[in-house]
Amino acid sequence: MILDGSWYSEFAETFEKCFLRDNRYKLLLSGIGVTIKVALLAAFMGLIIGFLIALCNLSKKKILNVIGKVYTDVIRGTPSVTQLMIIYFVVFATVNWPKWIIAAIAFSINSGAYVSEIIRAGILSIDKGQTEAGRSLGLSKTQTMMSIIVPQAVKNIFPAMCNEFITLIKETAIVGYVGLVDIQKAGDFIKSATYEAFMPLIATAIIYFVLIKILTLALGAAEKSLRKSDKR
Repeated sequence: MILDGSWYSEFAETFEKCFLRDNRYKLLLSGIGVTIKVALLAAFMGLIIGFLIALCNLSKKKILNVIGKVYTDVIRGTPSVTQLMIIYFVVFATVNWPKWIIAAIAFSINSGAYVSEIIRAGILSIDKGQTEAGRSLGLSKTQTMMSIIVPQAVKNIFPAMCNEFITLIKETAIVGYVGLVDIQKAGDFIKSATYEAFMPLIATAIIYFVLIKILTLALGAAEKSLRKSDKR
């Protein structure tokens, strides 16, 4: 099948208008950096928040248990875009911090609720005999948790944590609501400037796909390495 010359010419012209003219491709490159920064910081802080909330949910102290459950219910029960705007326009309205850091905080608070449930399930999946063995060796409750329970739970929750991180990257596509130019917003700017919808949207989708595919392969290799010690 021979492609029509006019089709190729039209494609090349649209590509030039969308990405080469006025160096519009730089918007996408800059957007990639913003997306990665927000996602990495949010994942790191979300992991810390999630671990603390998981401990609250597992605690026998009623006040900690209530805090953990209320936090989880509220965050999981409200849209992430609403949470982002509340954090940015209300909580940090008078704070002169970079937008991407505030956005990362909002996403970490959202992610922390889901991470907490993943960690809680992972800890509960460990046989109680492991805790009893640790205590019988003279370890404190905290030492038993950190030295025996958590390392075993990590292997169980790693795949779910990977899925949460991938979901987090895709969720950052809403940061345009607070004026950040990420991958999605960069594509929207190109679409508005050129009145071309197809190519900017396809480029945006391809970039997200490539990022997530690379991340999936890297996390898959990490999981394989983590499982090497398993006897199966």
